[in-house]
Amino acid sequence: MSTTSPPAPTSTILTARFWRAAGERAVKTFCQVAASLLVASGTGLLDTDWVTAVSVSGMAAVISLLTSVGSDVATGSGPSLTSSERVG
Repeated sequence: MSTTSPPAPTSTILTARFWRAAGERAVKTFCQVAASLLVASGTGLLDTDWVTAVSVSGMAAVISLLTSVGSDVATGSGPSLTSSERVG
């Protein structure tokens, strides 16, 4: 009796569509984190510690890109782990 395993997912990581989708997610993450830091700190635009805000937001964007890559490696269908957004 022969058992066959399902085919391994193919990666879309080398496509422009993948990087556009992952980049959009990273930009959204950056903006969301920056906005939340502004609201949480309760300071105005001129009183905000912009170096810290950009640093934290940038790290969140990098993590977003890394999770997009990890999701593509796991599913082979794009930056979404649940395959709700397919780029391939």
